[in-house]
Amino acid sequence: MFNLSLIEHTFRLPPHLLSLSLDKAIRHELEKLFLDKVIANLGLCVSVYDIRRIDGGFIFPGDGAPTYTVECRLLVFRPFVGEIIDAKLKEFDKDGLRLSMGFFDDIYIPFHLLPHPSRFEPDLENGNRFRWIWEYREANGENEADQASGTVYPIDEIGETIRFRVQSVNYPSIPLEQPKDSKPFAPMVITGSLDNDGLGPISWWE
Repeated sequence: MFNLSLIEHTFRLPPHLLSLSLDKAIRHELEKLFLDKVIANLGLCVSVYDIRRIDGGFIFPGDGAPTYTVECRLLVFRPFVGEIIDAKLKEFDKDGLRLSMGFFDDIYIPFHLLPHPSRFEPDLENGNRFRWIWEYREANGENEADQASGTVYPIDEIGETIRFRVQSVNYPSIPLEQPKDSKPFAPMVITGSLDNDGLGPISWWE
């Protein structure tokens, strides 16, 4: 889920940081550049782990700030495909679920990766508020008519813990234009699946 990534970056150190020690000034600027930001094909930076090398310090003509090339390691959130992760239910609609880990909110479970068979329907006992339902049927025969009536498992509690399997991790290209009513652009999107034993709200399996 978390990985150390070695990167090299060249940047200008602002003059107002020159009163700090070089290590502190470099770390301050690295955190400003990378902390809580998604780096394409690396993941979401959650920490500047360490600084391995600092080169440079050159001041180019007409500039009042030194330029450094820094090699450092970043701690990044980058789950691998097939990994099992727990997250909280943030919202849901007819297209599926959206989950959150607190520091990362762009986790989606599309409807076709919910447990089969699932359906999106109003809850008659809760003001017709919509919810997802998984109807588990235990086969007692070869024909559908021979199967016992299904047991219903709902997904409808915002904030409940849901266990999912990572299906894919994507880094979408930044769009040139976005419609006004579109969702905010997400630089990293995790797609998950609940369609397997042990996955879904952990309350199902307790």
